[in-house]
Amino acid sequence: MTDRVIEVTTDVLGDGYEAIELPLGEDEEGEVVATLVRRRATDPCRRAVLYVHGFVDYFFQKHLADFYVEHGFDFYALDLRKYGRSLRPHQTPNFVRSLTEYFPEIDEAVRIAREVDGHDVLLVNAHSTGGLVAALWADRVGGRGLVDGLFLNSPFLDINEPLVMRKLGAGLARALGRRFPTARLPAGVSDLYVRSIHREHDGEWDFDLEWKPLLGFPVRAAWLAAVRRGQLRLHAGLDIDVPVLVMSSDRSVRPKPGVADLSSADAVLDVEHMARWAPRLGRHVTLVRIEGGVHDLVLSAKPVRDQVFGELARWMDGYLPVPD
Repeated sequence: MTDRVIEVTTDVLGDGYEAIELPLGEDEEGEVVATLVRRRATDPCRRAVLYVHGFVDYFFQKHLADFYVEHGFDFYALDLRKYGRSLRPHQTPNFVRSLTEYFPEIDEAVRIAREVDGHDVLLVNAHSTGGLVAALWADRVGGRGLVDGLFLNSPFLDINEPLVMRKLGAGLARALGRRFPTARLPAGVSDLYVRSIHREHDGEWDFDLEWKPLLGFPVRAAWLAAVRRGQLRLHAGLDIDVPVLVMSSDRSVRPKPGVADLSSADAVLDVEHMARWAPRLGRHVTLVRIEGGVHDLVLSAKPVRDQVFGELARWMDGYLPVPD
């Protein structure tokens, strides 16, 4: 993959956004690709950020790219294999058997940002399940100087169920995953969260409901088992050797019809899990809790997301190196 010619096309987001398809060989379902979206800053720069999305998600948050570009970063975002731009008709959406399957596209995206495009400083910004994946990846590449900081937006560090249900669900996922890896489990993201953020319903954001459906995609047994293995690996303690910023809402809420808090709390994950497990990421972890934040903090109401960006800017100024 590293010797191939990089083919660049105009991304679906339009002017200023480029798409680079990353071929990843084949798996049991056939051809696999990931997609790297790139937006360059107005002036040449040597700092870059790589964004990694969550489950039932893809990159569409143009205002996030605006923030980084305005702060002198070239912006990159991955649509991981079987998500968004990278999803193919022959594939089971969002499905992998191990979270390590995502490492090759992260490796290649980092190679392009550093070796091809010549950036000296790289921040990885990851959301939800992407936060778990990025943390495991950063632990694996420790000591190699590939990443200079990690910003985890509401990372998926534990399953949002009581302890007994977490153990039962993980056990069921493991047992089914061995023989029936794509078996559907009775779990998933409530459509109420997606409705609360999409502009055709109760929110302000425009995104493709084919790639991020109201009802999500089914949770598959082997996928959930892979997530749980990754979480338990993190719970045992990672050794990420760069500064980490973990940001979450100040509270969680169970999504139910008529609950107004959907627009001012995390309706997907338990923020107390994030606070509990964040110290296990590495030696230098900052935890910031945002009052009124939704699960994807940068999709919160404007006063709240302004606070998110303010906290992020302050952290970057304090902890990210400045190229010579």
